[in-house]
Amino acid sequence: MFGIIRPCRHRLSERLRTSWMAHLCGLCLALRDEAGQLARTATNYDGLIISVLVEAQSPAGTAGGARRTAGPCPLRGMRTAAVARGEGARLAAAVSLALASVKVRDHVADRDGVFARRPVAAGARVVARRWDRQSAGGGSALGFDTAVLLDAAARQEELERSTGLGGSVLLVTEPTETATAAAFAHTAVLGGRPGNVAALAEAGRLFGRLAHLLDAAEDQAADAAAGLWNPLTATGTDRAEAERLCRDAVHGIRLALREVEFTDRALAHLLLAHETGQAVDRVFGHGASCAVGSHQAPGTLPAPKPPRSTLAGCAAWTLMACTCQLLCCEHDDPWSRKRRDSWCARNCDCSDGCDCCDGCDGCDCCDSCDCCGCDC
Repeated sequence: MFGIIRPCRHRLSERLRTSWMAHLCGLCLALRDEAGQLARTATNYDGLIISVLVEAQSPAGTAGGARRTAGPCPLRGMRTAAVARGEGARLAAAVSLALASVKVRDHVADRDGVFARRPVAAGARVVARRWDRQSAGGGSALGFDTAVLLDAAARQEELERSTGLGGSVLLVTEPTETATAAAFAHTAVLGGRPGNVAALAEAGRLFGRLAHLLDAAEDQAADAAAGLWNPLTATGTDRAEAERLCRDAVHGIRLALREVEFTDRALAHLLLAHETGQAVDRVFGHGASCAVGSHQAPGTLPAPKPPRSTLAGCAAWTLMACTCQLLCCEHDDPWSRKRRDSWCARNCDCSDGCDCCDGCDGCDCCDSCDCCGCDC
């Protein structure tokens, strides 16, 4: 999983949490259908926004058959689920696959970890080339040319070689902005809203800028330790200026969204108008994390279960780990049998204290939004 949009489940209403997971699972399955099981590793949080935008603009919406029931999956604790399907999920898969191929090439070029080994690097190049072809085929079937994404990646490499101290960091982010603008704009075509193309292209351009800058800020220390190129360090952009550019981008995204005509704007609005701001807060260290635990009311707790033996606990842990219950689902502790939140829940981004409507009252991004299940 990679991406800047990582909504905490406590900031999502039940309806939007279900929809978010439907798009995440839909992207994963679309990648499998388009390019095989290995391609599911290209599933990413930002890519599913493409699927969300297509559905949000579609006249049919979720009631028009944009969901299907998927079979049991280990990542859902071996449960079935309604998942997104159709052109939105397929476009998200094509875009994600192209971006993943670029990411694999970057790892090979930087000789990161296992990619420093020649056999691994050679195999990774083969996978990247195959993903390029499959991404191009999937995009072409939807009228989207993924070459714009690969051209942007090639231009990115040239800019990184030529940009030095004192250079504009926004010159470095331009290829990402161009690629993301193209993908966002095409959601309007697939959603049957050609009038939204310009506004979504602008929202996509600024989202690309935001994603690039946040990634650079988040990785700056690690890149310096590893001797890797980082746009902020290379251009001498300090973190205060990087944060200012990020917050300007968030504001611009919100303004652009005002011009977009949606059938159901709730999830798209939450992800692009609210969660982008949360991402900036997370990366630049604003806000304190909240404790996430059981919310069961006092007096209603069930009788405690007897703890398992060491051997039985190990067996239970193995089963839960293999079915991803430890990662994704609320569960009984393998040994103590006390009720526990999943790893994802315990490590969620509740940087605003789980105040799902923080800033909705009178802020410049909301117009009677239904993004949190409350009246804001």
